[in-house]
Amino acid sequence: MKCFPGMMAFYKSTAAVVFWQWSNQTFNAIVNFTNRSGTSPISQSQLITSYCLATGGALVTALSLNRAVKNMNPLLGRLVPLVAVGAANCINIPCMRMQELRSGVVLLDEKNNEMGISQKAAVVGISAVILSRIAMAIPGMTLTPLLMNTLEKRGFLARFPRSNAPIQTLFCGFVLIFATPLGCAFFKQRAGIKVDSLEAEVRDEIKKKRPDLDTVWFNKGL
Repeated sequence: MKCFPGMMAFYKSTAAVVFWQWSNQTFNAIVNFTNRSGTSPISQSQLITSYCLATGGALVTALSLNRAVKNMNPLLGRLVPLVAVGAANCINIPCMRMQELRSGVVLLDEKNNEMGISQKAAVVGISAVILSRIAMAIPGMTLTPLLMNTLEKRGFLARFPRSNAPIQTLFCGFVLIFATPLGCAFFKQRAGIKVDSLEAEVRDEIKKKRPDLDTVWFNKGL
């Protein structure tokens, strides 16, 4: 969900990449698990597997990207955390919400009566969450590199080298104050899906109960 501002400031060495990505993705794993939609219980072994896949996949992605841009323009190097966070979200969120993808989410009618359970709705909901999380990260993790690149070209960072980390951390943190609620607002938590677009067996079951029902709703999580 969040990208730690420290990722922008301390992201040049392999050790820094590992530490900040592991910290960030561990935090995200907890957020993703606690904000999931499904009501199905998850075993401890499934939880540990999901966590290892989520954080491990994110670390491999970040290290690969960091190595790929090592000799490229410094601005591209500063954008590595954004690409890594985006790719990591595509891994972390589905892994930590794997039980929803396996078991489906509860579908409700307009009066909150349970109408069925759908895996397809889970995919739609999790995809929306991934997009909103990436949208949250984009402003801070693109504007911050542009700001730092400008300050570097103007010689400000050469004159005040110790200001690098505080400026990046404070600016990225400030942007996140606005980007986080904006990203959450892109998709409603109570999401709707057309009955006709559901799995055949779920669609037929709902049609038997409510032939007039066109749309069902579900909690997509955050």
